[in-house]
Amino acid sequence: MGFRPTDVLILSGALTVGAILLPAAPAGAIEPWAPPPMNSCGETGFDPLAREAPPATEQPQPQPDPTIRIQVPVPQITTVPVPGPKPDKTRIEPVALPEDPCAAPCPDVRSSPKPAETTPPEGNPTGEPATPAEPDVSSSGAPPATTPNAGGDAPRPAPQIELQPETEPIPIPVPGGEPPEPQAPPAVDVQPPAAAPVAAAVTPRDVQSVRLVNQITGHGSVNRTDNRWSVDGTDLGLIWENKPGQVSVVFGDTFGKGWSPIGAGTGDQDWRSNTLAYSSNHDLSNGLVLDNFVQDSRCHAAEILDSRKIKNFEVTTIPTSGFAVGNRQYLTYMSVNRWSKIPGMWWTNNGGIAWSDDNGSTWTKSQWAHWDNLFGLGRFQVATMVPHGDYVYMFGTPNGRMGVIGLARVPAAQVLNKTAYQYWTNGNWAPADGANELLATPIVSGTASELSLRYDQDTGQWQMVYLDLQRHQIVLRTAAEPQGTWTDPVKLVDIEDYPTAYGGFMHPWSTGKDLYFTMSAWNSYNVYLMHASLK
Repeated sequence: MGFRPTDVLILSGALTVGAILLPAAPAGAIEPWAPPPMNSCGETGFDPLAREAPPATEQPQPQPDPTIRIQVPVPQITTVPVPGPKPDKTRIEPVALPEDPCAAPCPDVRSSPKPAETTPPEGNPTGEPATPAEPDVSSSGAPPATTPNAGGDAPRPAPQIELQPETEPIPIPVPGGEPPEPQAPPAVDVQPPAAAPVAAAVTPRDVQSVRLVNQITGHGSVNRTDNRWSVDGTDLGLIWENKPGQVSVVFGDTFGKGWSPIGAGTGDQDWRSNTLAYSSNHDLSNGLVLDNFVQDSRCHAAEILDSRKIKNFEVTTIPTSGFAVGNRQYLTYMSVNRWSKIPGMWWTNNGGIAWSDDNGSTWTKSQWAHWDNLFGLGRFQVATMVPHGDYVYMFGTPNGRMGVIGLARVPAAQVLNKTAYQYWTNGNWAPADGANELLATPIVSGTASELSLRYDQDTGQWQMVYLDLQRHQIVLRTAAEPQGTWTDPVKLVDIEDYPTAYGGFMHPWSTGKDLYFTMSAWNSYNVYLMHASLK
């Protein structure tokens, strides 16, 4: 799966980031059949709910596949220029959207047909990436043999062995590329230890109802992101307030013209590792409306954080959270070395921080604020950062979906200075050093992934939403302080109802009673807005 122009690279979602292989929904959770959703322009969207088959239709019975496919890794030496090319920061002024919301702003660039209707393949209900099929290179070209059928029916074909070569790049760094502008190292500013006991537990929130509000991205969405910005398939949808009256919405691996469901796309389908949009609508009850994307050409969303797109070196760069301190915007991200064949797992190079001083149009990765994944032990590879008071709090998990949650904090003026971080360890804020970073005390029991956190002004409490693999749910927890005590998980979304759902990223304009969050679905590989009514 090494990336070359002729290679096919199947990606999982993010933070990044794809869906974990979960059991198929039981019959009791399946919704009645309903026609596919449709936007005001008559375009058919994607329905993430588990539903019955359409009425008066006979479903074909799955036939056993007599072919045994064996993947055979084929090593390939791949030279990788280091430091590599400079990021492309070409940007344009966005094309004004036409008055007719159903007109394409750039008909010469994009006019998307309806994507083919698809369902997850048998035995892989969430579409976790599989190795793409290669030409049949089985050793025998003879007609398939048959075996007798004990029931007396027509003989069944005997199993055939099919070897599927899979390119396995062996990256070899070589001198080349363009060195980035050097960044002066921040002055050492080690913070003294400070006590941070856990607070008393708060009363868990009562989730009265949860509903799907709208499809945010893709064909058939209210935003028509395929025709307007060449965003046909994407995931995540991390949201933060970049300035009063506006939020930024950043997405993970994004695919454009030529993409169709299911799942993430391939390297030749206008692949960008991430994209960023803006929104200013406050009435979320009718959906999240996007005003525009950062663009590098007409009607084309730009990749804002570059990646090398080379397996076993850096396959992609996935944003994991965003926030603002003053006029500067920050993104946390994970540099993914490779995706794993084990569902829900991946391997990172590091987790890092990038900043923007032009409201998110262009970004610079910090050469100093990154957390290396040494021997796979990094505790802050998938980080979520939240400003509150004089500090920015960093909640982190290891790579993959099986890690515990660690906690750190840094003075708001020192976000890019790793020496100024403190790690919550055994009831204290401990100074930055390798040991404290690796030994940060888990703030809740169990594992978590796709963290989203916010401080709710209405209740004076912290809210945390994440994907809980043990429960097969997207859940909500609350606490009086970042370090806890956190309440037990409360269900927001059940994977039985949304079989390929992941993520769960809160909108900062939520209130104490109305919690809005984005949710991704692997089969449609697009993003939805959800609303939870809290008591």
